Amino acid sequence: MNTPNLYVVATPIGNLQDMSPRAVQTLQQVDLIAAEDTRHSAHLMQHFGITTPMLAVHDHNERQRSDMIVARLQEGQSVALVSDAGTPLISDPGFHLVAAVRAAGYKVVPIAGPCALVAALSVAGVATDKFTFMGFLPAKTSHRCQMLASIQALTHTHVFYESPHRILASIADMLQVLGADRQLVIARELTKTYETVKAGTLSQVQDWLLADSNQQRGEFVVIVHGAKTPESAAMDAETDNLLQVLLAELPIKKAASVAAKLTNHKKKALYERALWLQGKV
Repeated sequence: MNTPNLYVVATPIGNLQDMSPRAVQTLQQVDLIAAEDTRHSAHLMQHFGITTPMLAVHDHNERQRSDMIVARLQEGQSVALVSDAGTPLISDPGFHLVAAVRAAGYKVVPIAGPCALVAALSVAGVATDKFTFMGFLPAKTSHRCQMLASIQALTHTHVFYESPHRILASIADMLQVLGADRQLVIARELTKTYETVKAGTLSQVQDWLLADSNQQRGEFVVIVHGAKTPESAAMDAETDNLLQVLLAELPIKKAASVAAKLTNHKKKALYERALWLQGKV
């Protein structure tokens, strides 16, 4: 390729037949491939007969390598960015590189393709008109529970990635924070031989995982349904007006507590309604 662009190339998340002809052509024609792990990507390149030189660009060296790649572009070379699997920058390195290339005035071109997040949502059967992708949950239990608590009352879909050595702990924390009846979908090993999509309540999914250690292996996409629409949605205009007045002067919890004393509504329902009024659900 004669144009000094950075091409962000999606690669298969499992099934090599998902590699697009455009992706193969791009990787064959660029001057350099920036790969998250050159040893891992070498197998993919060998399969498709791609002999383009590779340079390792990962979390620990990305800032330094970004300067090198910008220098390559200044020399008129073209560069492709790939991650170990799927679409780069989606919980993978590349953010600093793309930002540096754009800041230097060069074009960044997406070569679209596989993405575990999108693949999982497409088969989950959950509402996708609004969803939040949270990446990987924190490794520490306390931090993980804090994050889960922050989404407990939100009514839209949330999506997480999870690894095999933390899936049981994460599901256990979800059950504790979100409740045993919260619905979710687990998509495991997408496009691979043992691809599995399991839907149910948190309690049911936890039992399923514990009953079969084979289901604890591989890479996971965890899709959590939003909280049920609060009963407070049917509150009268007078209660809404009261909450609006209180929210102008008080924090949400305090406003809900005061409103509960002045109306026949429960504090929890008023708290959820206050969140809704402020556009936080």
